[in-house]
Amino acid sequence: MRECANCYMHVEDHVLVCPQCQSDLVTNSVAAKALEKLMASPRVTAIYIAGPTYACPVCRSLQGTYYKYAEAIPTLPHEGCSCPRGCLCSYEPLVAEVGP
Repeated sequence: MRECANCYMHVEDHVLVCPQCQSDLVTNSVAAKALEKLMASPRVTAIYIAGPTYACPVCRSLQGTYYKYAEAIPTLPHEGCSCPRGCLCSYEPLVAEVGP
């Protein structure tokens, strides 16, 4: 499921424009904004794509660690996802240091 970062409306994975506020969900979804923040953080060295244990084969194949400066960090939701409730994968940070 895509979630609009402006109005927090949930829509199906294939919808690219929010029906409520007309935002572009490719760049203005909650997942896209989360990735943007993780990429901007100097502490984050890599991005881990996590998914539920019951994820479809597409989601399972794309789970894993992607280094921050790699060109091929998959966008969420995964294209071709066949999970019954839509893609439930998320971006998780991997940090080099912890502390103040």
